[in-house]
Amino acid sequence: MFNPAAQPALLVLEDGSIYRGWSFGATGTSMGEVVFNTGMTGYQEVMTDPSYCGQMVTFTYPELGNTGVNPEDEESVRPYIKGAIAKNVCDRPSNWRSTQSLSDYLIDHQIPGIHGIDTRALTRKLRSVGAMNGILSSEILDPDELLRQLQTLPSMEGLNLVKEVTTDKVYEWKEITEENWAFTASDTDLVNSQGVDQPPLTVVAIDFGIKRNILKRLASYGCKVIVVPADTSAEDVLSYRPDGIFLSNGPGDPAAVTGAPAVTQALLASELPTFGICMGHQILGLSLGADTFKLKFGHRGLNQPCGLTEQIEITSQNHGFALDAGSIDEEQVEITHLNLNDQTVAGIRHRQLPVFSVQYHPEASPGPHDADYLFANFVQAMRERSRSSQGQVPEQK
Repeated sequence: MFNPAAQPALLVLEDGSIYRGWSFGATGTSMGEVVFNTGMTGYQEVMTDPSYCGQMVTFTYPELGNTGVNPEDEESVRPYIKGAIAKNVCDRPSNWRSTQSLSDYLIDHQIPGIHGIDTRALTRKLRSVGAMNGILSSEILDPDELLRQLQTLPSMEGLNLVKEVTTDKVYEWKEITEENWAFTASDTDLVNSQGVDQPPLTVVAIDFGIKRNILKRLASYGCKVIVVPADTSAEDVLSYRPDGIFLSNGPGDPAAVTGAPAVTQALLASELPTFGICMGHQILGLSLGADTFKLKFGHRGLNQPCGLTEQIEITSQNHGFALDAGSIDEEQVEITHLNLNDQTVAGIRHRQLPVFSVQYHPEASPGPHDADYLFANFVQAMRERSRSSQGQVPEQK
């Protein structure tokens, strides 16, 4: 709702476009790559997803803040966005889990926001021109001065932001907010069938900016999850004697995360089951000889259709880079999914090794649960390898 006492605010894009609105959240000035998210829900999960580090998010859904914020929906220790851009903002939330308003939450984390602008026009601009750098301020209202400051901000292409979000120490994830953290009753049966009542599988998750709900899904499938920093060596990863390797999501340009593809390539030699999501999918692709490129405006929303044959998954996505299909060695790697909006690569699988990855987020949160089976597939691959190493005959499918 509009507050007549609100401060004016200004958003300026690198092409000189100017958007005038009103301030919410923290007072100040911030710069970042301006992108848009088309989800109708989940603004708190978006803001706390480390993959948005270095970006200001335009929310296309016209109402923001209606349900406030709460600790349970945070995807990391804090919000990582550089700014929030909205049409309307509610400062009197109504939800039984809400602990504070969105504006107060952003104030606590020193993140500025702007509302009252035409977000539809801004989104159309980003779709036609592409994602671009922007500067948001409620203290400097001179567009020329803001544009001068903005010129010092580097492009997202070539930027390694993983070092800003990865953990600085090894830890074991133990938190599950609900028993088995299952989506449905039938999902509970599926989780149990994958071995919750069996000895735990050890998964080493390489943290490029991992979301908490990925950790929750792995734990709910009976995995002991050890999270390690992004620059951990292959030798140190293998020292935990894992049953499987997980490559997490993360922000920035995957090609700029130097060392990660080489470490991943070394880990593949162990022939351990390996699962990558988003940035992890791109890092895996780079380790297998493929190239990545920057998308014009990226995929950020909850309704991205992915598939290859007659079976389609509606998926949650957040990425600005993708694997170059033409650079993939199809004798070694199979493309399993395409984004059906633009035919970019959305999933790959190694033809000989139990190694696969997807460009989207099967843990959803927020978003559809169509792709949650991928966690079950990962667990099954680890169980089969464990039985094989113990001299047991794998179960017939």
